[in-house]
Amino acid sequence: MARTRSGDPDAPAGDGRPDAFTVLLAPREIADGTEPQRHGRRRRRRIWPWLVSAVVVLLLLGGGAFGTAYTIWPDQVKSLFGYSNDYTGSGMGAVEVVVKQGDLGSDVAGRLAKAGVTKTTTAFYDLLLKTKPEPTLVPGTYRLAHHMSAAAALAALQDPRHRVVADVAIPEGSTVEQILQSTATATGTPLAELQAIAKDRTALGVPASAPSLEGYLFPATYQFQPGTSAKAMLSTMVQRMYQALDADGVAKSDRQKVLTLAGLVQKEGNGTDDAKVARVFLNRIAKHMMLQSDATVSYGAGGTTVVPTTKQYASNNPYNTYKHYGLPPGPISNPGDVAIKAALHPAKGSWLFFVTVNLETGETVFSTTDAQHEKARARFEAWLKAHPNYAK
Repeated sequence: MARTRSGDPDAPAGDGRPDAFTVLLAPREIADGTEPQRHGRRRRRRIWPWLVSAVVVLLLLGGGAFGTAYTIWPDQVKSLFGYSNDYTGSGMGAVEVVVKQGDLGSDVAGRLAKAGVTKTTTAFYDLLLKTKPEPTLVPGTYRLAHHMSAAAALAALQDPRHRVVADVAIPEGSTVEQILQSTATATGTPLAELQAIAKDRTALGVPASAPSLEGYLFPATYQFQPGTSAKAMLSTMVQRMYQALDADGVAKSDRQKVLTLAGLVQKEGNGTDDAKVARVFLNRIAKHMMLQSDATVSYGAGGTTVVPTTKQYASNNPYNTYKHYGLPPGPISNPGDVAIKAALHPAKGSWLFFVTVNLETGETVFSTTDAQHEKARARFEAWLKAHPNYAK
């Protein structure tokens, strides 16, 4: 426990009473203006030495006891003079205080006092010792106020609303480019800094065989403290993806293949029929048919439209599954749990085609023949004609 030395500026000043020697040694004639009698004067002369000696002894003995008590119980001694080691109320203004991993209660108490949140280290530390059950302080940055009572400071540190964090929400199917932009906006981290880190994918734990960071950032809502580095944020997302894959029993050697199929299913599926979408792609690969996925065409051409343009269909980039057989060279989005599970556990069926006939509801028609598929496509074309903005 931190202790206040006798030279502590918090110690009270004198109480304003006259010095004891002045009171005891002042002649009575000065006080009342009367002329003293001779015998009275002689009597006083005989007792003054004894009075002076007694006062000196008392002060010496009392001063020593006072000093010892002050050293052991500084705040208790000061309280006798009306001093309090604690503020009252919830404070004013704003100040941020960090609770670090591995901090002891004394560490936090000292940091609060130094930041001007609490009046003394002792006020907060003593409160921690007296509180049962023992309070748990979660590491993080907290927004507090100046001149808070120890009780108010402890309550604030246990209230999640006082934690200063940036929420980064990543929807399923987001691309790396979209994730970097969202992270930059939410945290204030320069986009260029995030982009530079994303390019060095191996430093983030992504294998060099992966064409990019795409597919390795798990969609979720992340909370990052102020000052978290770009590398730390992206590494957290990568490790969260590995946790999901490990939980599903995916071997490290199969991660790339699973994420590539799952990223495709995430873009083409509707969340309800994902396992059927995965089966269609696997059936087409088994029959050596091109996947003919519009989502891969748009991604490879750098587009953002739902329906690719004629120029994009004609592009010969490796992601154009109208031009190349098999899965694309890497994921085209960052898939969530549902899409990953669909890729690992596709539905049973002989479907070779599917088409979403309503982009608002996600209604999808699965077919096994060209004729069935053409009828479904006609429905989709009619819907697009009635909703032209979806093609832009």
